[in-house]
Amino acid sequence: MSNEIDLLFPKMVAHRRHLHQHPELSYKEFETTAYIIKVLSTLGYEIHRPLETGVVAVLNPEVKSSKVLAFRADIDALPISEEGDAKQAFLSKNPGVAHCCGHDMHTANMLGVAELLKAHQAEIKHKIVLIFQPAEEKLPGGGRLIMESGILQKLGVTEVYGLHTSPKHSVGTIALKSGPLMARPDEFILTIKGRGGHAAAPHDAVDPIVIAAQVVTTIQSVVSRTVDPTESAVVTIGSIHGGTVHNVIPEKVEMKGTVRTFRKELAEKISHTIEQTAKGIAHAFGGDAELQFDPGYPAVINTPETTDIIRGIVKELYGEQALIEMEKPIMAGEDFAFYQEEFPGTFFFLGTSSEETQSVFPWHHPKYNADENGMKIAAPIFLRLALS
Repeated sequence: MSNEIDLLFPKMVAHRRHLHQHPELSYKEFETTAYIIKVLSTLGYEIHRPLETGVVAVLNPEVKSSKVLAFRADIDALPISEEGDAKQAFLSKNPGVAHCCGHDMHTANMLGVAELLKAHQAEIKHKIVLIFQPAEEKLPGGGRLIMESGILQKLGVTEVYGLHTSPKHSVGTIALKSGPLMARPDEFILTIKGRGGHAAAPHDAVDPIVIAAQVVTTIQSVVSRTVDPTESAVVTIGSIHGGTVHNVIPEKVEMKGTVRTFRKELAEKISHTIEQTAKGIAHAFGGDAELQFDPGYPAVINTPETTDIIRGIVKELYGEQALIEMEKPIMAGEDFAFYQEEFPGTFFFLGTSSEETQSVFPWHHPKYNADENGMKIAAPIFLRLALS
């Protein structure tokens, strides 16, 4: 198989670099979708378009089998201005948009997998569904919309698998765990309402900036004092906006934040506590507070049985040393979780970190890069899944 991958690898790199140079934001991946369709049509895949962007492609559409495997790659980019020297030959050509999360490599890898599967079609006894999913980076999430379209149910999917590049793990490794892997990323907007006035006469106003400062400090204790210590939870304020000039007390302050948990019930409890805390503080100063809570993706929970399958394949292909068993989940979110709400499945991390290609920056960093050699490790795993 290594010979086959070596021959295919330059084409996968070409896919990746083209996609990297032409990133598109969530729900606007029109050129990306056209590129994917062109490649898959040439290979002879059955093409479905359940959404305006993105593609669902089928290999062996006429095969009647009790097992139908779905492999997922996400295709959208981020609203980030790319920086760095490591990728000068193929930096983003779209100002303010960049693949600084690895989705370009997810897509390129899956296009390579599509070619591998086609070459081995006679040996594959199952129907295989390839999901090139839009809008992983933005609510409500392309995974949710794909599931709501009913296309995967119609195609009879029974298991689903996906991956994410990882700057925390070196090239040549796969990191995974059974059970909870990634948190649910709920979002909120907290508006503190005061009464505007002159900065020289704060006694005649209700200062929402002072209230907001108290709120930010106080809600840091929401997790430590209201959540069971055996559960994981994070509350972070990521944005504060209030006022326009130095000598005016504004009418309101708006704060945006996120709640990360592994249970919907816990997220709702934390949301309620934040709202009550903010209102209590605001009322004490003569103001008010209003919370808008936006539920995000569910938590990514890996099915033990499908995770064991990936474990076995990694050990078989690359040896025990290539497998990293994650001791604890991470608090980042992923809309792959929507597939797992209905189908057994596993999401795993592909090691793409290397000093040589400066692939050491975290997700969403403007210098983020993924070592392309990781695709040599990832593609054979999906082929082996299809053949097993």
